Amino acid sequence: MEATYVVKRAPERPALDGNWAAPAWRNANVLRVDRFMAAPKATDHRPATQAKVTYTDEGLFVFFKVSDHYVVCRHVGFQARVYKDSCAEFFVQPKAGQGYFNFEMNCGGSLLVTYIEDARRTPTGFVKYTELPPEMDALVQRFHSLPSRIDPEQVRPVEWRLEYFIPFSFFERYVGPLGKVAGQTWRANFFKCADESSHPHWATWAPLDPDFAGGFHRPDKFGVLRFE
Repeated sequence: MEATYVVKRAPERPALDGNWAAPAWRNANVLRVDRFMAAPKATDHRPATQAKVTYTDEGLFVFFKVSDHYVVCRHVGFQARVYKDSCAEFFVQPKAGQGYFNFEMNCGGSLLVTYIEDARRTPTGFVKYTELPPEMDALVQRFHSLPSRIDPEQVRPVEWRLEYFIPFSFFERYVGPLGKVAGQTWRANFFKCADESSHPHWATWAPLDPDFAGGFHRPDKFGVLRFE
């Protein structure tokens, strides 16, 4: 069965303060990023990762909560290689037949995001993609519970949280007008990784190929986001 998540409308605007049980989030569905991939170099570390999504007329709100260990955060700033750190990712395709956005954010709140229209790999990236300019970073308001940099690695157990807001206008700059999203169906996937921690791992919400071919960049394997 295809992975499906129902995005409920928020009763009020989330405060972006990291409160998982806040009234704005209380009715949001919870998903688990718990399909760990048998990738090369993968270890047996299995951080419990949960996520929620809600929306208002302004845009999307995304919330990750991670019970982790071996946490590292060395890459700071927009478009840094955050996937090498303790990282949670949200890939989303607002319109069928168009590209998708890869919101990759490390535990310190640094964001990497591109707009990818053809995810076939090349030596320099993808067949067709757009690197987003720095002003797009400022549009993604966020909360992160850990410092922006953690080096050396923190080896004790820790829970960390990311909560952020993406205005619909962010998406519309690349895919055109969205209209009212209530009742729409988008495609998406959610991930957890830490490529260069002492205990690398790769986990997903919607299932991927067992051999992890193509990594996370498999829009054909995205699950469904259904807006209430």
